[in-house]
Amino acid sequence: MWNYTEKVMDHFLNPRNVGTIQNADAVAEVGNISCGDALKLYLKLDDQGRITDAKFQTFGCASAIASSSALTELIKGMTLEEASKLTNDDIVKFLGDLPEAKTHCSVMGMEALQAAIANYHGHEETSFNHDQEEHEGEIVCQCFGVTDVKVRQVAHAHKIRKAEELKNYIKAGGGCGRCLDTLQEILDTLWAKEDAKNSTQAEALSPVQKILKIQSVIENQIKPKLQNDGGSIEFLNLVDNRVQVKLLGACEMCPSSKVTLRHFVEKTLQDNVSPDLKVESIQD
Repeated sequence: MWNYTEKVMDHFLNPRNVGTIQNADAVAEVGNISCGDALKLYLKLDDQGRITDAKFQTFGCASAIASSSALTELIKGMTLEEASKLTNDDIVKFLGDLPEAKTHCSVMGMEALQAAIANYHGHEETSFNHDQEEHEGEIVCQCFGVTDVKVRQVAHAHKIRKAEELKNYIKAGGGCGRCLDTLQEILDTLWAKEDAKNSTQAEALSPVQKILKIQSVIENQIKPKLQNDGGSIEFLNLVDNRVQVKLLGACEMCPSSKVTLRHFVEKTLQDNVSPDLKVESIQD
């Protein structure tokens, strides 16, 4: 049984904007019913280019319905330029969170929006089904029609380093599993280049600049996540490449605190500041 937030359940049981729009200014379809999820999105714009109406039809689980409903609520009143800046994380935040294994539903919503915007500018109906031959890149996951290009895009956007984690965003590797080795090779190559680039950039930072960047990542990316679970974190010092922090609240006495430090705090800092950073907890 998935642990859904009240807002997810509300948008699942009482979805907003279900249906079609006659003479829609933009229409797009993503997914494939044979793969388990499909979404069709309709947009209507006014003379100023703002989205006055958005409706959807979807085939999928509670998360797919809730994500589609949330998306249509978010974009109404926006210009296409404003809507194009939305991410699937905005949908997740609007819903108050989604189970990790259901994140791909919010990604599907963003793919539909991007396809609809492309459809509007191209003036022809756009379908981004997994079966399309013109889909950019080489298909590496035959079960769900995911290309190497899509894998790199999603992995870079969500800092994914393990092939098994991709199924939570684009389902890749979640079928027969025969593509997992290939997916891991793609990720290893991607992050080898990114880590080398980040190391070069990190070396160019002065100690003060590095500390300021660490503080920013902790305050804006790490602390909000921990606070959602009743915990918090305080940055204490940077000694060489060792980031000294203090866990607070629920995190202070949590038996999983070491896992949180290594797999969330340390990983987030390595991805956003420098791959050479190590995190250690300093308690009173």
